[in-house]
Amino acid sequence: MKKIVDFRKLLGVEKNVTLGELKTIYRNFMKEWHPDKFQDEEKRVEAEEKSKKLIEAYNFLVSISPETIEQTLPEYNKTTTTANIVDYFYKSQMLTVKFSDGSSYEYYDVPANVYSKMVNAEVPARFARRNIFQAFVYRKISNVEETV
Repeated sequence: MKKIVDFRKLLGVEKNVTLGELKTIYRNFMKEWHPDKFQDEEKRVEAEEKSKKLIEAYNFLVSISPETIEQTLPEYNKTTTTANIVDYFYKSQMLTVKFSDGSSYEYYDVPANVYSKMVNAEVPARFARRNIFQAFVYRKISNVEETV
């Protein structure tokens, strides 16, 4: 996905970067671009914008890293196998799925034809479990616990 490629390019990292390396690179960029470092107002504004982009890129890349995925896999598997799909929507090859346990996930690079098959499936949740949940890069975007 373009977003992933752009964020990797911004931080100058490869696909196989570890969390430790990513953190070091991020910290070095933030030392260089921290707004408090600049006295000139124009440069400070530029540094604020750059640091916002760096923070967004870092947080995103951490959320999709193999190490993060591995740590959260039991929770993810529980959600995708036991929670019902409450809602889903698709835009620009990104599928967002909201589950009955309050969690939401984004799936990247989902082709339009796969999404169409899911929508037209007799049981969309079963189609998603078999063809989407383990096949595409994903990240958790929220977890709002339901209160009873």
